Amino acid sequence: MAIAASRHSSGVTHPVGKTAQPTTYRPGGTLIHVDHLTRTFESPSGTLNALEDVSLDVQTGEFLAIVGPSGCGKTTLLRILAGLDKPTTGTLDAPGRFPTNALVFQGRSVFPWMTVEDNITYGLKLTGVPRSERRERATALLRLIGIERFRASFPHQLSEGMRQRVAIARALAVDPDLLLMDEPFSALDEQTKLILQDEVLDIWERTRKTIVFITHSIDEALVMADRIVVFTAQPGRIKAIVDVDFPRPRDFLTVRSDPHFAERFRCVWDLLRDEVTIASRRSVEGTR
Repeated sequence: MAIAASRHSSGVTHPVGKTAQPTTYRPGGTLIHVDHLTRTFESPSGTLNALEDVSLDVQTGEFLAIVGPSGCGKTTLLRILAGLDKPTTGTLDAPGRFPTNALVFQGRSVFPWMTVEDNITYGLKLTGVPRSERRERATALLRLIGIERFRASFPHQLSEGMRQRVAIARALAVDPDLLLMDEPFSALDEQTKLILQDEVLDIWERTRKTIVFITHSIDEALVMADRIVVFTAQPGRIKAIVDVDFPRPRDFLTVRSDPHFAERFRCVWDLLRDEVTIASRRSVEGTR
């Protein structure tokens, strides 16, 4: 497992030992180049620095995970990548046209008044895709996520895990260049979460979509990602980028059973521990 310290980081990274296997990460060309990005917010209590001097290349076809303590600006960065927010300073560039994207939120994000099929095809309808083509794409995606027989059901008739499958299918329906996922499994029970992790990995293997995935779970990041970006406590800076070298295709059980898993987990936790402690201390002090 290779570790690249951010050039803006004051932290010290370390090798994980000679037992590490060769990396299986094979980046494509740069899809998005983030250059010295900073985002500040003004409030009655003063200026809040959410992100500070973040530089990162998102590579075509990679599965990139971002981990960091609560409040470190992970979602802010995702919103900027999605075009829902703008940096205060710094730039986002793309070698060619700027990539299209779709965002999968944490928690419930499907429309409760729409059927499963209508939820999935909502973005297609907005862009004027003919009804026959919308139905064809919905059928393919319903098969992909394994809930074809529920196409006429409403969200309240589905389990939480099935609703999140619908949200993922809705994002995939518009065929984005970049899939942005903001803790999509955080509201799920552990068993459903493990199943959906494997399903998203299977979808990624089939489509090779570029995915930027926010999570608080080191386990989840190690199972799913090619690289893990470790953020500092607020203001969010990149402390290190860790290459994940477990062979693909992957599933949860295979990765967790790997004899090197504990070593990789400790590597990421060693980078995160102090940042989580700082964020927790600030949270306690802020309530006094």
